[in-house]
Amino acid sequence: MTQTQQPERVHTHRRPGGRRLGPWLGAGAALAVAAVAAVVLLSRGPDPQGADTSAGATGPVAAGVPSGGTTTPSASAKPSASAKPSAAAGNPLAGATFYGPNASAANQAREWRAGRPADAAIMQKVADTPVATWFGDWNADPASDVRTVVSAAAAEGRTAVLVAYNMPHRDCGGHSGGGAAGNADYRAWITKFAAGVGDARAVVILEPDALAQLCGDVSARYANLRYAVDRLSRTGAVTYLDAGHADWLSATEMAARLKKAGVARARGFALNVSNFVTTAESGAYGESIARRIGGSHGYVVDTSRNGRGPAGEWCNPPGRALGARPTAATKYKHADAYLWVKVVGESDGACNGGPAAGQWMPEYALDLAKAAGWKA
Repeated sequence: MTQTQQPERVHTHRRPGGRRLGPWLGAGAALAVAAVAAVVLLSRGPDPQGADTSAGATGPVAAGVPSGGTTTPSASAKPSASAKPSAAAGNPLAGATFYGPNASAANQAREWRAGRPADAAIMQKVADTPVATWFGDWNADPASDVRTVVSAAAAEGRTAVLVAYNMPHRDCGGHSGGGAAGNADYRAWITKFAAGVGDARAVVILEPDALAQLCGDVSARYANLRYAVDRLSRTGAVTYLDAGHADWLSATEMAARLKKAGVARARGFALNVSNFVTTAESGAYGESIARRIGGSHGYVVDTSRNGRGPAGEWCNPPGRALGARPTAATKYKHADAYLWVKVVGESDGACNGGPAAGQWMPEYALDLAKAAGWKA
């Protein structure tokens, strides 16, 4: 069903965890980048090839399976061009293992180990599951911050998952409102973001909500997205334009919007970012869009919190569960990967007992894991 058919659900789309405010930087995306940077600094010690066991350093794993220690990259490490995904037909993420620390979960596990050892063990599994790192107007130096993450991932032979989230009139002024001050500012920002990726192998989710929720100067928004796709096409990024979720717009409408936004030069599109729609429904929707777009485009699905499907509300709904762990092994023809794009445990907003958007909710993260059957 389309969004216009369900006007009461105008706010049931995902809210990506409080990316609306720069001042609380230390709680979300900045914490993730800082955790990676800390690992980089540790690598300058006498044994830069040794395992790092610091909090937040255990995020990158294959299909979310805890991996123990990780190797630590040099701060100046330049991602190798050899890590660039193949341009051949087929899934460019086949065989990839993903990278992205959930520093808040790792810190929480460490805090609980003495008094709540069973819960700490579950939380450590959450921390060991890679999540996306989000970038926006809170990043003073996006090129440097992106380079830090992709260099850390490249040092471990893994693929970083990045979200570019800085479109002017972001979220149309909603809970995650903000973004670049203008179109020229956005283009300068995304150019720096792309420079940070360079030749590194990375997944880029481009501008959540920007297509599903059009507002402001729509022509300029499409032009900005095409510009971003063009810049990223010159890098090692495997780019997916955000395409909302299955309960928002029809597949026909979303396919038309994706074409206008330049999907022809991207790998494809992303579904269900920070939302709860099931993988089955998302897969059916994704296949329908893919057929309408044509070509060999693929898509990715955010499965971070869709284990029990939606609950009729988007903001910290109770009783939800974690979904499938990140993997490039999917059951749908055009699905390249299931990813955890939402940072599990970050609040959707001040609702259902949650703190301000983007802040850490340890009990909610734990409940999601327990509802999914995760054990100590």
